[in-house]
Amino acid sequence: MRVYAVVAAGGFRRYATYGTATAAGVFTNTVFGFILAYTFIALWQERPGLGGYDQAQALTFVWVSQGLLSAAALIGGGFHEELQERIRTGDIAVDLYRPADLQLWWMASDLGRAAFQLLGRGVVPLAAGAVCFRLALPSDPVVWLLFLVSVWLGIVVSFAVRFLVGLCAFWLLDGAGVNMIALLLSIFFSGMLLPLTVFPGAFGELARALPWAAMLQVPMDVLLGRHTGWAVAGALGFQPAWGVALLGVGRLLQAVATRKVVVQGG
Repeated sequence: MRVYAVVAAGGFRRYATYGTATAAGVFTNTVFGFILAYTFIALWQERPGLGGYDQAQALTFVWVSQGLLSAAALIGGGFHEELQERIRTGDIAVDLYRPADLQLWWMASDLGRAAFQLLGRGVVPLAAGAVCFRLALPSDPVVWLLFLVSVWLGIVVSFAVRFLVGLCAFWLLDGAGVNMIALLLSIFFSGMLLPLTVFPGAFGELARALPWAAMLQVPMDVLLGRHTGWAVAGALGFQPAWGVALLGVGRLLQAVATRKVVVQGG
């Protein structure tokens, strides 16, 4: 396990070197947070209690989610495009010769990236939102601890989805199409644009049962106290259930793909 800890630390240091990009990302997240915040204020003034949130909770959803976007790679980024490129050029052969599991190697690297993004791009937007708006942030440290656990479980689910997307390059000459589909699904079904609780009926139930809900909606509901008692255990159980299932599918797909590696263009 030591090698994966080293890989995770390397992922953290790698993204920490891009100071200008991090500053630009913080600025973008903050500006987009203000745009969404005022949009939500107008929406919640017309529909108080929409989705079961009051206005302060809705604004909290906006600003905390802005802090999580990069960590959970909800709007792209991360490793899957690099993995696709290594498959396309044939450099994946080098990865397969390493004395380490391919899936665990990339997951360790991605967790290191997520740790930096959570600190580097998550704190400032949330602080800006807390200064400018009335947020419903909890005072109970246990809630914050459960929230952080939920965030990391969501990041694992995000990795598992993106690993599957990356492996598609073994069969596709160009991963641009599947990447775009994955991005659209992530933006809509994670709750990034609107909390999934606003969607009614069967469609809402479906949206909240999909793996993308585990990346943002579940952590936000834990933070906002929508799950209490045994419901918290159910919410936290929902995330590893999807994580284990998707990582298992990824391992099977990896075994099929690497049984016969076809080098494309290199």
